[in-house]
Amino acid sequence: MRVISGPRRYDVVVVGARCAGAATAMLLARGGAKVLLIDRDAYGADTLSTHALMRTSVSLLSAWGVLPAVLEGGAQPVRRTLISYGSQRIEVPIKPSRGVDALYAPRRTTLDAALADAATAAGADVAFGVTLDHLKHDFSGQVNGVVLRDRNGKQLVVRADLVIGADGRNSTVARLAKAATLKARPERTACVYGYFDGLSNNGYEWLYGVGVGAGMIPTDDGRHCVFGLMAPDHFKAAIGDDPLEGLARLFDRCSPEAGARLRAARLEGRLRKFGGAPGHLRQAHGRGWALVGDAGYFKDPITAHGITDALRDAELIARALLGSSPNGLAGYGATRDTLSLPLFDLTSKIASFDWSLEELKAHHLELNGIMKSEHAALFEAESRFATAA
Repeated sequence: MRVISGPRRYDVVVVGARCAGAATAMLLARGGAKVLLIDRDAYGADTLSTHALMRTSVSLLSAWGVLPAVLEGGAQPVRRTLISYGSQRIEVPIKPSRGVDALYAPRRTTLDAALADAATAAGADVAFGVTLDHLKHDFSGQVNGVVLRDRNGKQLVVRADLVIGADGRNSTVARLAKAATLKARPERTACVYGYFDGLSNNGYEWLYGVGVGAGMIPTDDGRHCVFGLMAPDHFKAAIGDDPLEGLARLFDRCSPEAGARLRAARLEGRLRKFGGAPGHLRQAHGRGWALVGDAGYFKDPITAHGITDALRDAELIARALLGSSPNGLAGYGATRDTLSLPLFDLTSKIASFDWSLEELKAHHLELNGIMKSEHAALFEAESRFATAA
């Protein structure tokens, strides 16, 4: 990793070095911008994630030349999706497209590190263990830099033409820039999840019963990320005092066969819980600042599309800033909103659990159409960044 050295002025400072921020920094640096990428966490730190990459995100990683580095981490190929609606089971094969013959679900320790390495290789300065203290403004009120603080408490002032917040749903950049919330949705799910050995790679497995959902996602080194989710009001009682048995009971409500497979598997480490969070679509940019990923657009994880849209945002904002997309940041914001709103609203419907299994199937058909439209919109023309670092 490079650290902050030499110049204290950059074209762009990107706050947050996970998938959205690291991809943004990589693409801008490849385009010739002088970029500083910072993150408060350590390099390669883990984080809550659904892991599942959809076709658009795998295609982007492939086009950027980063997919081989991600696969070195041991991600398993996913060549089908299995969806269970109670006793009904539907199989959807993953068809090869644009040179991509499988999907993947890497651990974030692998994906985020690979993108940060690619940003460094592209010439970005990268610093971990560095926190955004506050934004700097010029006499007119436009953001023109940042004040950073390292783990020793030392402050550093950095000037920049643009500050990009890629710092998650509780974004400090969004708060300090007073980014307006354009749309909010209260629907959310609570989940329990962990990593298991001893499960066969059957592809992405999404399982649903009335008022409950579960899944098995093949990730790195033969392990699966296994989760169960439901509405928060009923979650605590459903899980009980034994989270592992509670997770198995959620699986039983979706698919007794899958519940039996889970009980035969071996938990690695401990189970984790997430109580859910409301969704938001924030203003995408302002005077001297912009947002990518969850900082600007967060939806419930039940549709497993967060990483895909984070990488999508990186591509879109890089096109806007490097001149291959019309209307600059205004065009970025308009395109992001157009692509995001249908999925934002549909995710909220699914996260409400106010559906029958037949209605859920209809929601998933709509979801499939939205994902295909997003993919087509993004790849109408080949990315100008479709070269290896």
